Amino acid sequence: MNQKKQVFDNVLQLIGKTPLIKLNSITTEFEGDYFAKVEAFNPGHSTKDRIALYIIEEAERRGILTPGDTIIETTSGNTGFSIAMVSIIKGYECILAVSSKSSADKIDMLKTMGAKVYVCPAHVSADDPRSYYEVAKRLHQEIKGSVYINQYFNDLNTEAHYKSTGPEIWEQTEGKITHFVACSGTGGTISGTAKYLKEQNPNIKVIGVDAYGSVLKKYHETRELDTDEIYPYRIEGLGKNLIPTATDFDVIDKFIKVTDEESAHTAREIARTEGLFVGYTSGAVMQALKQLDAEGEFKKGDNVVVIFPDHGSRYMSKVYSDKWMEDQGFFDNENEVSVKTVQYIK
Repeated sequence: MNQKKQVFDNVLQLIGKTPLIKLNSITTEFEGDYFAKVEAFNPGHSTKDRIALYIIEEAERRGILTPGDTIIETTSGNTGFSIAMVSIIKGYECILAVSSKSSADKIDMLKTMGAKVYVCPAHVSADDPRSYYEVAKRLHQEIKGSVYINQYFNDLNTEAHYKSTGPEIWEQTEGKITHFVACSGTGGTISGTAKYLKEQNPNIKVIGVDAYGSVLKKYHETRELDTDEIYPYRIEGLGKNLIPTATDFDVIDKFIKVTDEESAHTAREIARTEGLFVGYTSGAVMQALKQLDAEGEFKKGDNVVVIFPDHGSRYMSKVYSDKWMEDQGFFDNENEVSVKTVQYIK
């Protein structure tokens, strides 16, 4: 890369070093100061760019990936897009097993990026042969010269954030961060970032955001997997119906759960108040901040950092679709359909 002219050799050189942006309007009534690490500024528009590049380059370094190989992954959409993007630049084939819960926008994007996509039913158990976990495993066994990334059980997922996201946040806050709040899916982002931050200052409080219908919060509290906690929910990339080994529960101080409906409305609120067009999980983490503030978690002088994982464009057929919101029963008297603000001139 030519540093002086800011010319990049390829899109992968733009991964990381995303901005930390102060939240002003949506946090007006909160105690403390709030900052969002806006991962949509990555070239693939999500935090998953970090792990895709790191894991693939580490596999190359170890001789696991060689020219002409096929990369296989399980994804709710964002990791798949990032892997497809890296595969294009590096010359690999890309096959993705995707949850049917993923938005149509995400699936279309994956196809556009040249990936072969298998859409698997979302509401089946993890060991069901139709689940995206099992489909990815089967494809890996069947395809010679394939590498299965397996982000849920890959320590490199966590390591990528330990080496990038954590140091970036520490530097950007000049070490003054007091709380780190992030959604937990595979757990790589929250675990790797938290590990680095707590090594710098063990007093930093780390709070994970989980979904109703997911097992993570209860597992953190009991260290037991309670299948009675599992039921269908709508938020993509948040929570799990299994326990990913990429999650280091020891570096997370506590979890808080959020609902599908409140998270959807809060995502829209972020756009209206902060001018940041972000995804469903960003709404979830912001909703968690509201609940934590109501519980008295924060005080004056606190510096709270949250991760906004991806861009809102991936949810045009979901949380930013008035029809989808209506179909879910998410509109009520307090949340009128925004289409009323649009007037068509004939």
